[in-house]
Amino acid sequence: MNVYDQAHSLAAAIKASEEFKQYDQSKKTVEANPELDNAIKDFMNKQFELQAQQMMGQQIDAEAFAKLQQLSAILMQDPSAAAYLQNQMRFSMMMADVYKIIADVADFGVGPMGGAQ
Repeated sequence: MNVYDQAHSLAAAIKASEEFKQYDQSKKTVEANPELDNAIKDFMNKQFELQAQQMMGQQIDAEAFAKLQQLSAILMQDPSAAAYLQNQMRFSMMMADVYKIIADVADFGVGPMGGAQ
């Protein structure tokens, strides 16, 4: 069994998945509307910034969090934005599961994954 051939098969399976197809279609719909596309990108950038702060153990600014929630509520009122964000989440979850399966194989027994240090 050739690992590279299997990787290409996995890539094809991902592209053929319902999660990818729905995500790709909703992404194209959003990209066709530059104003909506920019609003979603702004939302995602702000969300990423807050998540990065949280991961680094920094205190999350309550005002910034409230603004992010307001922006999310506004975006979710738009059917195209809501579909895109929901489909992106489903696709991301599927990809995270795939990454975990692959990462489990790469555990060589050293560092945090394997316990030995």
